[in-house]
Amino acid sequence: KLGNLRFLQPWGRWTLPNGGLEIDKYLYHMRLSEETLQEVSQRFGKEMEKGLGADTNPTAMVKMLPTFVRSTPDGTEDGDFLALDLGGTNFRVLRVKVSDNGLQKVEMENQIYAIPEELMRGSGMQLFDHIAECLANFMEKLKIKDKKLPLGFTFSFPCHQTKLDESILVTWTKGFKCSSVEGKDVVSLLRKSIKKRGDFDIDIVAVVNDTVGTMMTCGYDDHNCEVGLIVGTGTNACYMEEMRHIDLVEGDEGRMCINMEWGAFGDDGVLNDIRTEFDHEIDMGSLNPGKQLFEKMISGMYMGELVRLILVKMAKEGLLFGGKLTPDLLTTGHFETRFVSKEGLQKAHEILTKLGLEPSHEDCIATHRICQIVSTRSANLCGATLAAVLRRIKENKGVDRLRSTVGVDGSVYKKHPHFARRLHKTVRKLLPDCEIRFVRSEDGSGKGAAMVTAVAYRLAAQHKARQKILEALKLSHDQLLEVKQRMRIEMEKGLGKETHEEATVKMLPTYVCSTPDGTEKGDFLALDLGGTNFRVLLVRVRNGMRRGVEMHNKIYSIPVEIMQGTGEELFDHIVHCISDFLEYMGMKGVSLPLGFTFSFPCQQTNLDEGILLKWTKGFKATGCEGEDVVNLLKEAIHRREEFDLDVVAVVNDTVGTMMACGYEDPYCEVGLIVGTGSNACYMEEMRNVELVEGEEGRMCVNMEWGAFGDNGCLDDIRTEFDLAVDELSLNPGKQRFEKMISGMYLGEIVRNILMDFTKRGLLFRGRISERLKTRGIFETKFLSQIESDCLALLQVRSILQHLGLESTCDDSIIVKEVCAVVARRAAQLCGAGMAAVVDKIRENRGLDFLKVTVGVDGTLYKLHPHFSTIMHETVKQLSPKCEVTFLQSEDGSGKGAALITAVACRIREAGQR
Repeated sequence: KLGNLRFLQPWGRWTLPNGGLEIDKYLYHMRLSEETLQEVSQRFGKEMEKGLGADTNPTAMVKMLPTFVRSTPDGTEDGDFLALDLGGTNFRVLRVKVSDNGLQKVEMENQIYAIPEELMRGSGMQLFDHIAECLANFMEKLKIKDKKLPLGFTFSFPCHQTKLDESILVTWTKGFKCSSVEGKDVVSLLRKSIKKRGDFDIDIVAVVNDTVGTMMTCGYDDHNCEVGLIVGTGTNACYMEEMRHIDLVEGDEGRMCINMEWGAFGDDGVLNDIRTEFDHEIDMGSLNPGKQLFEKMISGMYMGELVRLILVKMAKEGLLFGGKLTPDLLTTGHFETRFVSKEGLQKAHEILTKLGLEPSHEDCIATHRICQIVSTRSANLCGATLAAVLRRIKENKGVDRLRSTVGVDGSVYKKHPHFARRLHKTVRKLLPDCEIRFVRSEDGSGKGAAMVTAVAYRLAAQHKARQKILEALKLSHDQLLEVKQRMRIEMEKGLGKETHEEATVKMLPTYVCSTPDGTEKGDFLALDLGGTNFRVLLVRVRNGMRRGVEMHNKIYSIPVEIMQGTGEELFDHIVHCISDFLEYMGMKGVSLPLGFTFSFPCQQTNLDEGILLKWTKGFKATGCEGEDVVNLLKEAIHRREEFDLDVVAVVNDTVGTMMACGYEDPYCEVGLIVGTGSNACYMEEMRNVELVEGEEGRMCVNMEWGAFGDNGCLDDIRTEFDLAVDELSLNPGKQRFEKMISGMYLGEIVRNILMDFTKRGLLFRGRISERLKTRGIFETKFLSQIESDCLALLQVRSILQHLGLESTCDDSIIVKEVCAVVARRAAQLCGAGMAAVVDKIRENRGLDFLKVTVGVDGTLYKLHPHFSTIMHETVKQLSPKCEVTFLQSEDGSGKGAALITAVACRIREAGQR
């Protein structure tokens, strides 16, 4: 039960002449305290939850019906629309012209047509034929019969909507009884009647409820409008809900307008403790007892009747009109709701006199007060439920302070002198942390229906334009097969002695001739140099029962002056750090085999020899390019004369990845990196590696596949966005494949597409922010975050906000889609390259079926929510004769380098035996 019901307004006590009894006694339960209203608001919030849930909806009173209206106007709507408004004995046809030449403008023309009584009770076919005839007449008059215009249809009867343009009539109301319509889609019936005539055609885009129309009409002028409210003869509300909360409709993206049908709130008894005897009496005498109980407490249809019942009861008890009753006062409906809106005692006197009464001055004061209390309760209850809706929107958005607009229509709201003010006041009291604006709607059922249609049309046209642009980034199965075949051709060129020089995919020999077999053991040092930091590692490899790898490492930085000084200074610094590490590990004086991961372009002529071709990543140390880096390191060790190391191998990080995984899985013969950059390596038959003498056995080939396409062989699938990214990169025309698939460039491709969309008015309302013009703001990690399934669009919006991009919910969906398309293409291209590699291994070995494992590393592969899945699927589709397992590598450049060294030592020792 609700607690102590205090009065929102202390009316003051006043006594009546008869017996001096206080009127409070009668009106006590109609005055709702703030606590009570807060409680009603909470209860309504729970009812909304029930209506949205798939399991609870069937028993929910507040039905929360999906309307399939997915967006509100953004002001760029444009075009010529028709609207049809059927909700009573008359119906209207309207033509609505919406123009957006910088000045939003709406022009309307309309015509009212009657529906004869016999048609309201005839067959459905006759009714819709009549509507089609009136439409034809209207279009004839405006000379637009030859145009196929989009139409929005406001059909104000209880319907079950299944699509924007499909609505099944549940039951007729308002005196309509046409046969063969209930249970049918009203749009189909109207289309049938239009088709039968054959003299005009229209495109019925949307069926609209008048409450939704109200929200949309106001939304055109105020883009914050996301709630529609009607308080007239009946009452209802709608609002924009997050798709992820609407169980009744597939999909989690974006928002959809929910038609709440809130008049039925309380039909299950949850409002019984605040319903009064007068509410019960009204309900019992209504056409639908037990139904629409909330509506009966607040809407115009019942307000006058409530006042009449109170007057009758007080008169019967001798408290008013000297105990006198008149036939007029006793007749249902004779105290009209419009009387409740009248101000002043003079008006009260006139109204009561018309009812055959002879009111005293006190009777007029009492009647005036009763009207006040009945309408205040109505406004307060309406405010309580509206507050629940706004609170939900606030929670959905996750904001501290909500700024929102409510579009309102209905005679009670518009005509009652104090209703609107009281409603606003209640909402403010219950939601002090929200700024809510109320906008009166003009013609929600006509202009609103046209707006819903205009928005649907805009969305469809924009969607089509965006899809056309994104089409170029969507690769078919045949295109991917073609990429796989071209990669194979380029691989052959890189391996061949004659063709190697001009080949773009260099297929460099690494002199790594075996993967781990599990018998490796010993202590090894690894050195990992690939950027401004470098690591020194001690790796203990054990075999037998305690087989495993134990690692210790320390990270050292390389100051800029050393990166850009002389080669001697650089390598002396490296040796100084090795010395520090050996001391730290207590291993000074022990000569250990060392593997050197050197992630710069090198030409290897032996396992322990790597000629630096050119510095990258900001290094500029002199006297190194064209030199063997192992020699440079050895010389620096000798200069220090503190310890000796056996530099066994120069390692590329991709090969390290393969080796690190090869230790865990003997089938691992391929390495792949998809991170900032991308590359692959695999075990090739020596007979095919023409650059190295010898036919026996295998050797790992470092493909350097990022340069695939540098000879133009991928030009047919490169888009304008790829060209733009390439042109502004540090190495135009180089590493073209890498620029389509690796983390360093995907964000930039996305940014270019978003720019293009915005310039075309397909995104961010056509407004390009300075931030969006800034290269590199769209980091690839944002792609992974934006596409993360558990991320609501809310968080996508906050990422975009962080980038300084003000976005609507629709914008967030579009950005998410662009990210998905770009990442999907990257994963598919990567898969096509990988398919070429595994099929080459299979064919090399003359197998019908190959089982192979790929060791993978790289942030894009590891962190992106869908990249790996799409890549795996692509490999499966393009290489059906291979069973490929992907194994994530840990620390290919550290552990991998040590394992290459361990394998080389194992082979060396075996050779010495």
